[in-house]
Amino acid sequence: QVDPRVTMKFSGPLESQRLSLLLETAISREAQMWKAHVPKIPPNQDVAISPKQRDEVIQWLAKLKYQFHLYPETLALAISLLDRFLAAVKARPKYLNCIAISCFFLAAKTIEEDERIPVLKVLARDSFCGCSPAEIRRMEKIILDKLNWDLHMATPLDFLHIFHAVAVSNRPQLVTILPKLSPSQHVAALSKQLLHCMACYQLLQFKGSMLALAILSLELEKLLPDWLALIIELLQKAQV
Repeated sequence: QVDPRVTMKFSGPLESQRLSLLLETAISREAQMWKAHVPKIPPNQDVAISPKQRDEVIQWLAKLKYQFHLYPETLALAISLLDRFLAAVKARPKYLNCIAISCFFLAAKTIEEDERIPVLKVLARDSFCGCSPAEIRRMEKIILDKLNWDLHMATPLDFLHIFHAVAVSNRPQLVTILPKLSPSQHVAALSKQLLHCMACYQLLQFKGSMLALAILSLELEKLLPDWLALIIELLQKAQV
């Protein structure tokens, strides 16, 4: 995962090298793990999870993120884990809440500091997920086994942080023309847009890197006269 709190730690050539390495690593992880998977509307709503159900459960996780005061990166990873798992197994709708809350808990344990991780008993109770702590533990094990215990994946939000940092590094004037926002506040606002898009199943057909770049492109078009040149630079860095 890419920690947004260290995105602007360095400056000059060292910062450029560090960002290039972060992007290279994220692109490599995405290439290993990403598979185009757009859920189809099942003929029998009781047998398979529908696209609408997938989007609704993600909207529920988004509310839990605020309820438990967790990082946006935790929600992004939870969504990515959920989609990876649903692409790998045929799960029944009755298990969706348990799958989703288990992905959410796994993401929290991966991203959050220890003191911020929800207590499982409290999470199970206050989320109204309808399953017990023991059931969440069992589902966690199933998810981990199916994902080969590999939870460290490049999420669309990771790419947004990297691309945004590269944009600010390559176009320092961005800092002065941002609409009353610091770079960190600006990327936080874009993160909300991106997380909203991640709850839309139609966008699953696009790689996370491309989704992040599309969000940033729409924003830069409003801010920079040479926005297209910058996007082309980012596309080249992303090896697209």
